[in-house]
Amino acid sequence: MRFPLIPTVIVALAVAGMVWLGFWQLDRAEQKDALRARYEQNAKLPPMALPQAAVADEALLFRRATAFCLEVVEWRKAGGQSASGKGGTRFIAECRTGAEGPGFAADMGVSEDPKAQPQWKGGDVSGVVVAEPSRASLWDRILRRDSPPRPMIVSAQPAPGLLASAPPSADSFTNNSLSYAVQWFLFALVAAVVYVLALRRRQSRELPPGGSDTISPGR
Repeated sequence: MRFPLIPTVIVALAVAGMVWLGFWQLDRAEQKDALRARYEQNAKLPPMALPQAAVADEALLFRRATAFCLEVVEWRKAGGQSASGKGGTRFIAECRTGAEGPGFAADMGVSEDPKAQPQWKGGDVSGVVVAEPSRASLWDRILRRDSPPRPMIVSAQPAPGLLASAPPSADSFTNNSLSYAVQWFLFALVAAVVYVLALRRRQSRELPPGGSDTISPGR
């Protein structure tokens, strides 16, 4: 079977890329399994005071923490779900902790009314740490110009007039990388098989009936 050079090189590069992505996803699956084990361990640790200017990393996520909100500087809204499973608007308080400093974010509960006005002015916050929703634009995220995610406490005690947000759990940290790896390997196999079949079909059309693509000796 004769293989045309340029199409074969293109298909070979595509198949190689898919195989590489498959192995990359296998590596990601191992990393995510390790992260989930870390998060499950964090959930078992005793509550801690939320560090100043902390970054939401594997050392803090899903750990119980406490903080004091001196004043609510701003209320942000995002999609959320209550502990009872009802969807709604999540109200996130931007808290000041002193005269200066970055403060912290606190998920103070969910309301079915997106125009609700939480009356909470600040105070003690206790709950589970997650990464706050990103406020960066899609373009900034693509260019990686957004700031590192800050930790946000999902308060176990909702603000007056709000429903408690669904408590974060390490079980919600899903690992789909293994299935993605299988998909990439299957894509590579299908692409290779389809290309070979297309070549065989093309070759059969080019040959005359009963002919051959080789010249026998003595003719």
